[in-house]
Amino acid sequence: SIKRHMGTDFKVKIDGKDYTPQEISAMILQKLVNDASTYLGERVTKAVITVPAYFNDAQRQATKDAGRIAGRDVLRIINEPTAAALAYGLEKKGNETILVWDLGGGTFDVSILEVGDGVFEVKSTNGDTHLGGDDYDDRLVSWIVGEFRKDQGIDLSGDKQALQRLTEAAEKAKIELSTLTQTTINLPFITMDPSGTPKHLDLTIARAEFERLTSDLTDRMVGPFKAALADAKIDVKQIDEIVMVGGSTRMPLVQDLVKKLTAKEQLNQSVNPDEVVAIGAAIQAGVLAGEVRDVVLLDVTPLSLGLETLGGVFTKLIERNTTIPTKKSQVFTTAEDGQTSVDIAIFQGEREMARDNKSLGQFRLEGIPAAPRGIPQVEVAFNIDANGIVNVSAKDLGTGKEQTITITASTNLSKDEVDRMVRDAEASAAEDARKKEEAEIRNRASSLIYSTEKSLKEIGDKLDAGAKADVEAGLAELRRISENGTAPEVKAATDTLEQASYKLAEALYQKTGATNGAGAASGAGAPHDGHSESQASAPAGDDVIDAEFKESV
Repeated sequence: SIKRHMGTDFKVKIDGKDYTPQEISAMILQKLVNDASTYLGERVTKAVITVPAYFNDAQRQATKDAGRIAGRDVLRIINEPTAAALAYGLEKKGNETILVWDLGGGTFDVSILEVGDGVFEVKSTNGDTHLGGDDYDDRLVSWIVGEFRKDQGIDLSGDKQALQRLTEAAEKAKIELSTLTQTTINLPFITMDPSGTPKHLDLTIARAEFERLTSDLTDRMVGPFKAALADAKIDVKQIDEIVMVGGSTRMPLVQDLVKKLTAKEQLNQSVNPDEVVAIGAAIQAGVLAGEVRDVVLLDVTPLSLGLETLGGVFTKLIERNTTIPTKKSQVFTTAEDGQTSVDIAIFQGEREMARDNKSLGQFRLEGIPAAPRGIPQVEVAFNIDANGIVNVSAKDLGTGKEQTITITASTNLSKDEVDRMVRDAEASAAEDARKKEEAEIRNRASSLIYSTEKSLKEIGDKLDAGAKADVEAGLAELRRISENGTAPEVKAATDTLEQASYKLAEALYQKTGATNGAGAASGAGAPHDGHSESQASAPAGDDVIDAEFKESV
């Protein structure tokens, strides 16, 4: 259950000493490695470690660190549902679409894979990193505490020793309710009343009552399931097999939910849900060691990656559910004249505006030659390795100067934050679109002010007084409105200046045409609509995006 806290500054206190989640994980790994070494009769030095599919970059980094703390060379971090599919589908001959339903002690994942001829391709993944068997135990503990308080008038919630016994009893009762319709929780000498008289706990709970107490937890699995289907772009009828993974999938309420959602009566439980992920990790280790052949594992990244650009917009470079390893680059440009450095702010998530996503870090590229805005070309490349860990680089194409960062975020997403990103993106789609449109309107206004000022300086003396006066009036109005005006006001003022600019261009070309006798160019395109090129003024054309790069002071 320490997995829930990986990648955070959470601490575990044992005998007066604080331990990080990585250190606790390292102790567990060390125990496993020692057991394996004893069994094999030789020392184990390398490892493949599995993580919940919906682990973000910080959580994956923390897991890799735990392996290093345990003194092991971590060859690969792979997603648990993918590992399960490896164990399940290795001998499959035909092509199948598999749904892996993975509910463990602390986390929930649902993944859809295509398996066939030794190729395992993840089509989509979704989940909840704070939903698992522990939550069902906690709900049962709360019920026991409440019932004991009603019966005896004593609150056990502040008694650590009693709570430890309750937690163990709750887990045992939960397991028994998977095969029995009711069970008894009996804990003698659980506490004493103020007079020193021992008190005993004896309660009976039915499976139906347990399912009622935890119905909201069960319902939380529906959203990730539907999201995974949508992302994989398949209908539920196209699923051939459903593989149940994780000890918590033994609960009848989970199996009933899966059968209801998929309209399937048969769930594949031929693999031990507690062991299947470890078996898959071993198969992947065999692939890496060259002992298992004809198996190709194609995993995906669970959340989109990108950077903040002008107006606070989140520009995605790698979309979620992209097969990894992967690399994607895009050319950006500067937002200010004479800018000699750029700050690259990296985010992970699904929202339109950068601030609504998870910040992974930032770095600075310096030494860019001073030039007008829009001239420098900075290539930003995102590289996700086979472990799902992110590397970002920025290179000035003019000078060849480059800066690279490996994202090693020290803080993790808070509880429910990962799955909230995708849910919020859907719930807030209209508001996000409005914010993005407003940012684009203001970007367009800023770009038009800049280009109009430049044009007036260069060709203003060649214009007739009327056309020039219209442009200057429109420019002054847009400058005024753009500072404090609403988005619709800025858009209207931008349109007015744009129309005046067209007249300016017409007047200029009529004058030069009369002088030079210029003819129309063959195959000339449609008039500029004022939108498609307003942000990109560097030579790289359509691939260049104005980025919100601040000049270093």
